[in-house]
Amino acid sequence: MLVLAHGAGAAMDSPWLDRFAALLAEPARGIRVARFEFAYMAARRSGTRKPPPRAETLRGEYREAVAAATDAAGAPVVIGGKSMGGRVASLVADELHAEGAVSGLAVLGYPFHPPGSPEKLRTAHLEHLETPTLICQGSRDPFGTREEVPGYALSPAVRILWLDDGEHELKPRVKISGHTHAEHLATAADAVAAFVKHPR
Repeated sequence: MLVLAHGAGAAMDSPWLDRFAALLAEPARGIRVARFEFAYMAARRSGTRKPPPRAETLRGEYREAVAAATDAAGAPVVIGGKSMGGRVASLVADELHAEGAVSGLAVLGYPFHPPGSPEKLRTAHLEHLETPTLICQGSRDPFGTREEVPGYALSPAVRILWLDDGEHELKPRVKISGHTHAEHLATAADAVAAFVKHPR
């Protein structure tokens, strides 16, 4: 099972997450996906529009979601998320891994820094991360490009799958790269499914 959190501005049933969860659930991959919403996003469904809070303040909510999923799964799960959701998961990964509740971390488009502000890195905790981690990142993601990320001091536990010419949604420019969005999503889903089954 993969516990998957949404990004800062899109709900857990956004078209992108619906599509990716469906890919993971296909028989060839066979991954159960447990999605949930942080309270600020859930509140938007009743008309209360709140901005995303600081990622650090959402750690308790993520832990609660993992506890519920672990009870249902009966075994350690892999946690992760899209962008901000993946960042929050990365903030709780080591403590949950040490408790035996989590076997790995999978992130879809990690926000290494805000777009246009490469000096504002969000990587300090990734330097010492011990949880096996897979990050699927578009090579021209404005939150961290292929030119930038190799220069960061990341833990050996972190493995990055680069999707050629992909942006934050992993979407490439077809005429420039020769790749399609569907191809990149399938490649990422294959990698995540294999990782969930055997985190390493």
